[in-house]
Amino acid sequence: MKEAFLPLEPIEKASVDELRSLQLKRLKKTLQHAYANSAVYREKFDSVGVHPDDCKQLSDLALFPFTTKSDLRESYPFGMFAVPQHQLVRIHASSGTTGKPTVVGYTANDIAMWAGCVARSIRAAGAKPGDKVHISYGYGLFTGGLGAHYGAEHLGLTVIPFGGGQTERQVQLLQDFSPDIIMVTPSYMLALADEFDRQGLDPRNSSLRIGIFGAEPWTNDMRLAIEKRMGIDAVDIYGLSEVIGPGVASEYAQTKDGPTVWEDHFYPEIIDPETGEVLPDGELGELVFTSLSKEALPIIRYRTRDLTRLLPGAARAMRRMEKVTGRSDDMMIVRGVNVFPSQIEELILKQSALSAHYQCLLRKEGSLDTLTVKVEMRTGLSANSTEAQTAAAKLEQDAKAYIGTSLKVELCNEGEVERSMGKAKRVIDLR
Repeated sequence: MKEAFLPLEPIEKASVDELRSLQLKRLKKTLQHAYANSAVYREKFDSVGVHPDDCKQLSDLALFPFTTKSDLRESYPFGMFAVPQHQLVRIHASSGTTGKPTVVGYTANDIAMWAGCVARSIRAAGAKPGDKVHISYGYGLFTGGLGAHYGAEHLGLTVIPFGGGQTERQVQLLQDFSPDIIMVTPSYMLALADEFDRQGLDPRNSSLRIGIFGAEPWTNDMRLAIEKRMGIDAVDIYGLSEVIGPGVASEYAQTKDGPTVWEDHFYPEIIDPETGEVLPDGELGELVFTSLSKEALPIIRYRTRDLTRLLPGAARAMRRMEKVTGRSDDMMIVRGVNVFPSQIEELILKQSALSAHYQCLLRKEGSLDTLTVKVEMRTGLSANSTEAQTAAAKLEQDAKAYIGTSLKVELCNEGEVERSMGKAKRVIDLR
């Protein structure tokens, strides 16, 4: 892969020992900064009797309390910031659909660090000098659009800042502007592929070479489905606004073996989601992040709710994280069985008659929970056809055999499952 347009930083070529030394130095500085300048963190540390000076080695981070989304909501809007407001150059926020939005702020140094991490991510995906990047992540308060935008510009690429929605026009500009890379949610990529088909265009003949997908869990089966349909390399970029935005970790196109965590800026832990105990690398648990270089909003042991495991570094000394395919707060409990949307997605994608557009509906019938999966047929196939009915029966059978719970399949014709312009809403709880 040609990398002359953004040379590797020294830390990207460092040994594990050099990386750990830098992490400890930055961790100590971050803990001191948070304690000295954020009243919220000072109170949290004092409440459990821990002080930044207690951090002598990286494992001492386990002494410090977790940060959760509720901490940010309770300190809304700016209570967790650790710099004066005049030092902020940008503010982002979540949608707040489940309560008060979580608000995050950035200094100029934070923006530069963020852009550098996203640039690394795009380079890892296989970008080349002169590439054009079509950005379909939402702009505005959502971190996706501007995070991708600044990273692509930092890498020296040409940016097409489209944003979300206007699917028909997006396909038109994908045809007219001939971008090489698209950055978008995987579910919306499928909506764009549907629009190619609707316009009588073969999506495999587009100019796109690379798709960088994030903002929602997606399976390797979904990766293969997108690659086959679009004729591109599909790679995973990971991030969340509370930690920085997109670009906390990203996959290398050559391996597609899980996102490499940019560990010089973000220190990962895996914990038991029930006990909070730190688990060794390789074990499945909840992902926790501590920022190592953020100024405006240092984040200490943030519980992401994403379920994954840490793996040895491959392309770098920095560790990889297994592809996130589920969240602890997305887990459905159906008659005592834990069910994740990603498990259902894998079974759906094994049926050639079904498409990847689906939703899980939870209802209560008497004292029992029931799960209905609404799923669309592939293009040109009717939900009333024999092939469709066979696929539905097979999906119900597979769910019972492989997941351990009964579900009902509701077949839908093309276009009948709600499309999302951003993150896909996979679970609808009607109980």
